[in-house]
Amino acid sequence: MGVNETRPVRPGEELPAERLASYLRDHVPDYPGGAVQIAQFSAGHSNLTYLLQCGDWEAVLRRPPHGPVPPKAHDMAREHRWLQAVHPVFPLAPKPYVYCDQPEVLGAPFFVMERRSGIVVDRSWPDAYPETPEAARALAEALIDTLVALHAVDYSATAVVDMVRPEGYLERQVTGLVQRYQRAQTHDNPLALKVGQWMVNHLPKSPTPTLIHNDLKLNNMLFAPTDPGRPVAVLDWEMSTVGDPLSDFAILLSYWCEPDDPPLFRQLISPLTTRPGFPNRDALIQTYACKSGRDVSQMRYYMVFGYFKAAVICQQIFYRYAKGQTDDERFSQLGAAADGLVERAFALL
Repeated sequence: MGVNETRPVRPGEELPAERLASYLRDHVPDYPGGAVQIAQFSAGHSNLTYLLQCGDWEAVLRRPPHGPVPPKAHDMAREHRWLQAVHPVFPLAPKPYVYCDQPEVLGAPFFVMERRSGIVVDRSWPDAYPETPEAARALAEALIDTLVALHAVDYSATAVVDMVRPEGYLERQVTGLVQRYQRAQTHDNPLALKVGQWMVNHLPKSPTPTLIHNDLKLNNMLFAPTDPGRPVAVLDWEMSTVGDPLSDFAILLSYWCEPDDPPLFRQLISPLTTRPGFPNRDALIQTYACKSGRDVSQMRYYMVFGYFKAAVICQQIFYRYAKGQTDDERFSQLGAAADGLVERAFALL
């Protein structure tokens, strides 16, 4: 969902353009009324995301992946309702336009939201910015500032309160992750069992619950084309809830590589943050602690949690690929990625 980040729609993931245009004409007030042009955003391994264009009008459509999906995953209605509640209090969240659960339109639930244009920062340095330590530091600082700002939002007067259950969040997450990994296993991995049991046995006391994104990282943000220190959007809110802010921070850290990390880890995640100017994970922890005022003395536990959660997500997607529920070749390496992340978590025990 950034500048030049679309591609032709992948075979098997096409949308029925005429039916979609008819629905947009009836349900989106500012839709111009003509035929809709459809491209697909190339990033992401979860929900399918498309760019819709009609003249100067643009929007983004999100729908679940094809094939069977895990229970409660890819809930388009919830993500739409969440954005409706969060956008007014956290404007970096895009504004949603409409949700549709009529199977005759696309064959699956979907929602349409505003399109934000900006720079995606992923595996390679973006051409829009000078490759300097100053620009790297600006990106890192903007990422941490965004997380701190999200965790500071007063959500109590929004519809979010009717969609969440903050009490016992971390315990539910840990036990749920262990169960999800077991259901998605394609091969034995004794380390995963050891990591899961360690997390259950060493559960810390959580700080006051906050809004959490649950997947905030550089490539889930858009940055201003002329300023790497100015974010213009936070994307992919499907896993957002109210819960432990340190678990949210740990997920961010689990996607952050350092120059001394093993080559496999840099390959699985992204080598970008090993470049000069990007702070290491310890520096990010101290910056977050200073700006948020939270106690970070238990971050080792949360880092184990972050790596294991990323492993479970990779394993679930690989399970679908291994069972023939999707033929997207991007998923073929995610089993190895899951194993690498489990090893990363185990190394911290």
